[in-house]
Amino acid sequence: MADYPSPTHDKLTPLMVANIPNIDMIAAKGQCGLFQTIPDDMPTGSTVANLEVLGYDSHECFEGRGVLEAANQGIDIGPDELVFRCNVICVEDSKIKNHSAGHISSEEAKELIDTLNDELGSDDVRFYPGVSYRHIMILKGEKFSKDIESFPPHDHPGEAFKKWLIKGDSFTSHFVNDLIMKSNSILENHPINLKRAASGKDKANYIWPWSQGVKPNMEKFFEKFGKKGAVISAVDLINGIGKYAGFDVVRVEGATGLYDTNYEGKADAVTTSLKDHDFVFCHVEASDEAGHEGDFDLKVKTIEYLDGRLIGRVLENLGDDVAIAVLPDHFTPCEKKIHTREAVPFAILKPGVDGDSVSQFDEESIKNGSLGLISGEEFIKTFFN
Repeated sequence: MADYPSPTHDKLTPLMVANIPNIDMIAAKGQCGLFQTIPDDMPTGSTVANLEVLGYDSHECFEGRGVLEAANQGIDIGPDELVFRCNVICVEDSKIKNHSAGHISSEEAKELIDTLNDELGSDDVRFYPGVSYRHIMILKGEKFSKDIESFPPHDHPGEAFKKWLIKGDSFTSHFVNDLIMKSNSILENHPINLKRAASGKDKANYIWPWSQGVKPNMEKFFEKFGKKGAVISAVDLINGIGKYAGFDVVRVEGATGLYDTNYEGKADAVTTSLKDHDFVFCHVEASDEAGHEGDFDLKVKTIEYLDGRLIGRVLENLGDDVAIAVLPDHFTPCEKKIHTREAVPFAILKPGVDGDSVSQFDEESIKNGSLGLISGEEFIKTFFN
């Protein structure tokens, strides 16, 4: 939800415009600072950022988001398997129109993935359907290497798609790029896409494999910090991190990862989960997606929904006897429509701990916080005292 000052909104950010009394209260009564969630030498992705938020060293644990999303789906990863996150994307006029095929439904996407398995699946390659545009591709065999360069499609909207094909002169890069090109001949005139086009919707006419990796080696969160944890998210990536961390994954009906997600259901899941867990990691994707769309007003709305329908409800249910932290995992500026690596604002409210001089939660006000600029394990250790 962090963003840049907008030239079309009096040089304010969505956080500055949004009416967020509950988050502002947490900032005013708590302690605040800036958190460098993405190290300078790491990619600006949600995987790195959320690993760092949870106190893991992304240099040691980052193996791409594909393996994490596969874990959430219950897909067992073998020692000779290379796992990719595999979007279905919309390409028009040889340019990436969007990373989500117009936020295609899971039901439509599953039909496309099933067709890809029928046409392109083999002993070497297999596709697994996920949620909306987010899917998994697994390559099996020692002939495949993770030492290739792939690119998130949400970082390159409006750019020529061939410029961002897999880089590297290797068997793996040529194999994956060949799959990308073949996918178009299968998907372009698939009945699902013809129906979507007739309705004025974007086609899902290419696959886009990226963020490749092998099974990661992660210490369990309880062993690391002595806390029993639960994770609540609509996003496979976040639930996958939770699984490798040893969290219980709490599913909430109606959680979508978009502005229409079930905020109240997530809030109630937080309350219930804290009855038998020390720590709950509740993740809301909606503001990130609004940023990728470049939709300032929608981003404001998602932040207000987060404040009133989720955080306010949690505070009402739990009262003062709870420690709560609020923060984005990274910036997703509407101006750029991609992730960026600036340090994010955060606020921590703990019973019996005095606040600092910050009176509201936004990118500028938080700079006066008493906790300053932190990185690595400092955030989670500060939260756990």
